[in-house]
Amino acid sequence: MMNLTRPSLSIILFLFFILPINSTSALTKYNVLNFGAKPNGKTDTTKAFLMAWKAACASADSTIIYVPKGRYLLGSMAFQGGCKSPQIIFRIDGTLVAPQDYRVLGKSTDWLSFEGVNGVSILGGALDAKGPSLWACKASHSNCPSGATTLSFTNSKNIRIRSLLSLNSQMFHVVINGCENVDVQGVRIIAAGNSPNTDGIHVQLSKNVNIIKCSIKTGDDCISIGPGTKNLWIEQVTCGPGHGISIGSLAKDLKEEGVQNVTVRNTIFLGTQNGLRIKSWARPSTGFVQGVRFTDSLMRNVQNPIVIDQNYCPHNLNCPNQVSGIKIKDIIYEGIRGTSSTQVAIKFDCSPKNPCTGIKLQNVNLSYLNKPAQSFCSNVRGKALNFVRP
Repeated sequence: MMNLTRPSLSIILFLFFILPINSTSALTKYNVLNFGAKPNGKTDTTKAFLMAWKAACASADSTIIYVPKGRYLLGSMAFQGGCKSPQIIFRIDGTLVAPQDYRVLGKSTDWLSFEGVNGVSILGGALDAKGPSLWACKASHSNCPSGATTLSFTNSKNIRIRSLLSLNSQMFHVVINGCENVDVQGVRIIAAGNSPNTDGIHVQLSKNVNIIKCSIKTGDDCISIGPGTKNLWIEQVTCGPGHGISIGSLAKDLKEEGVQNVTVRNTIFLGTQNGLRIKSWARPSTGFVQGVRFTDSLMRNVQNPIVIDQNYCPHNLNCPNQVSGIKIKDIIYEGIRGTSSTQVAIKFDCSPKNPCTGIKLQNVNLSYLNKPAQSFCSNVRGKALNFVRP
């Protein structure tokens, strides 16, 4: 049975009472300008930001690192945990800017990374990663670096991200990896529709994560959900351009952690490649996807509004001739409506060895060019209730 509920009371109390947005006056304040940061967008202020973090981290008080208006040139930075401070708030009124030469960041895994932290909040501000020059390099098939994720949290707890703008990331915009109790609200993500591997928000190996009231325009998945994700709540998200909201790709490893208890509700997809997608490679795996509820989604000119693909193989390259071991069960689609830009609006292409089970469609209405759309079902078991078209 699914246990799809909102986060626990303890998480809500943490997010809205212990860390209220407007109660920063009682916190010990560290202004990055006092550590030598220059808001001119030209002077490297990496050292100043790291010094401000070191001071806040060493404080026994709750702290705020304040970034006034202006543009701050920053290289790759890792903010390490083990802090004495019970909470550290980054209050950003300015814009953090990556170096103009994409190779400076491109060799790094992350631009701004938080590792092993507890009680960190990022409030406001903009992150401009200057990604287009690297995308152009990749488009020309030159010898290009992979690129850096703009903002990552790894092995961290009690994280809050509010009203942040992530612009033109080289690779993923936001990564939540191995974290617990994460609340993301009011985040805007912007990158070109043809920008490669610029997933908006990626979640993996994490539990109790909320993503609410976000707008994501990018060149890959708006939200990608990886192995080991548990208790994920996505609500009021607008996606497009992009590749939709995707669980997977899974079955990258034989012994892969499963995905469970995911709710995606009240979402809008505008001209995206996919809407609601579950995807896995056709190879052995002990992984699974279960307890997923997709409700109240509006599709506008979406290529694949509803899709489960257990034969995922982009560009038909390096794909083993095997069957997916991922077990997919208890997936609900309810209140999904709008238009498909292709004739097949619902596609369930499941594994012959591990058929999809417990798939439920209820009140689904998808059309193609003002005509009835089609569905494709292979190795899937479930039921349709009330009005379902196709």
